[in-house]
Amino acid sequence: MWFRFLAHLNFLAKSTNQHGVHSPFVFKYVTQCLYSKKRLHKNKSINILLKTIAYFGFRKISLKNNVEVKELVKQLFPDTQFDENPVDFIFVDEMDIPTFQKIYSGGKLHNDSLILIDSMYKNKETLDQWKYLIALPEITVSIDMYHCGLISIRREQVKEHFTIRI
Repeated sequence: MWFRFLAHLNFLAKSTNQHGVHSPFVFKYVTQCLYSKKRLHKNKSINILLKTIAYFGFRKISLKNNVEVKELVKQLFPDTQFDENPVDFIFVDEMDIPTFQKIYSGGKLHNDSLILIDSMYKNKETLDQWKYLIALPEITVSIDMYHCGLISIRREQVKEHFTIRI
């Protein structure tokens, strides 16, 4: 309990809004997607998932261990294909370095693929996994939104980490 409370205070102290973003790719994503008034779900992580799918027009998606979310995505985006290689978008509850390396080296990702990780602040271990993950050289963009985190492997992007309040 204390960990999440203190982690949230730390997040609020470090976070910014769109005015602290200098990457055109991330700025557009934050202003046109994350800050759009459209609310597709009451859970913040799932809302971000659905808004991100709509914003980028993703068709090939991988949702790990979440049948209800998969049904919701099918309902809202009927053209979606699940678990095709390579995927545009992956949504997972947690991810560690070996899992990322397996996905990355297995050809499951392409240059514009995104991975959304739910509940990074669940406990100290998941937050540490997040920190180790975003330090990898393959990860060029990471966005910490407290409720979830987004990582990208865009090769043309300079490595940057953003902490965004939503």
